Amino acid sequence: MERFTGSFTQQEPIPEAGIEAAMAILRHGRLHRYNTAPDEIAQTALLEEEFAAFTGARYCLAVASGGYAMATALRALQVGPGAPVLTNAFTLAPVPGAIASIGARPVFIETTPDLTIDFAHLEAMAQATGARVLMLSHMRGHLCDMDRLMALCDRLGMKVIEDCAHTMGAAWNGVPSGRHGVIGCYSTQTYKHMNSGEGGLLLTDDADLAARAVLLSGSYMLYARHRAAPPAQVFEGLRLEVPNISGRMDNLRAAILRPQIALLPDRAARWLALYRVLEDGLDQTNGLRLIPRPQAEQFVPSSFQFTLPGWEPARVAALIARCAARGVELKWFGAPDPVAFTSRYDHWHYADPQPLPQTDAVLAGLIDMRLPLTFTPADAAQIARIIRSEVQSVGQGEIAPVAALPLGD
Repeated sequence: MERFTGSFTQQEPIPEAGIEAAMAILRHGRLHRYNTAPDEIAQTALLEEEFAAFTGARYCLAVASGGYAMATALRALQVGPGAPVLTNAFTLAPVPGAIASIGARPVFIETTPDLTIDFAHLEAMAQATGARVLMLSHMRGHLCDMDRLMALCDRLGMKVIEDCAHTMGAAWNGVPSGRHGVIGCYSTQTYKHMNSGEGGLLLTDDADLAARAVLLSGSYMLYARHRAAPPAQVFEGLRLEVPNISGRMDNLRAAILRPQIALLPDRAARWLALYRVLEDGLDQTNGLRLIPRPQAEQFVPSSFQFTLPGWEPARVAALIARCAARGVELKWFGAPDPVAFTSRYDHWHYADPQPLPQTDAVLAGLIDMRLPLTFTPADAAQIARIIRSEVQSVGQGEIAPVAALPLGD
């Protein structure tokens, strides 16, 4: 039996230009975004300007994390305590966490078998709750039909915040992810498409929302130093009304990120190549369903998902264990308890989640796997062979104890 020996958590190194820029900052010590020498432009301001240009947005704000970006987006939209905010049931904990952090109420929407938000349930819950904001999570990089989604939300009078933590560089019908809704929020946490350890970016074309976000992030009346923000007069009516909820990005992380913007198209192509190798290797595997990707979706797959329809929990758990014994780390969204990064809507008791039978059926057999760019196409092919053989073995035969597995090369 072959065994995979690579790491599912090892990222590529930071580009040399980012390392050099970071070392320069460490040597002069001006890490705070507003601590600059005369005539110096802060790295954070340059990052905002460059990412806005990359996406075609008018305004950009760099912040401490993707979760902070989402909470700031909600505050900028003046979502108040107790207000319902709709969001996908299939998402990760920071999304409902951002909603709860401002005292608002997460309302979960059913997920389709293709891992996107259910439009019929979205409409029904918008009407039932009176919600005026949708926090749309492009979970694990799966874009719904954004043209239909925006037409529906416009008809319902709902503002859309896009959680683009998994879709930086992706697009729907040529429109970049994050540019459909009123605000787009991105993450630069280590496992995302650009890596600064932690970090976030917020985009909008709305001058009032951008000014509110800058003030919320803690600009200390230094908003004129931003290069991808509205003009000073937009701030005048807001600067004494909007609270400072500090969450700025620092110059060190911005310096690390700036060279990575230009690498995004190449990274997207390499991720897609790995994804297609996995997809080809698992195609027509009995008992395993691949997730279809629409032609309009230009996706950047930093992870890979498939489902095991109808599998009972013990058999899924056996598959996870057997693949792990052969070096392939799979995550299961149907596990009874949250494990590390993997949790689901009914684990978040603070949100008082209501049962969602369609989503439960999807998550019961949903398998997730990281896809770092340190993998090669040969690695992806080997991983696919291992998963395929174990799905066939566990799905069709007796569930063997993991300890009994021979672990060869």
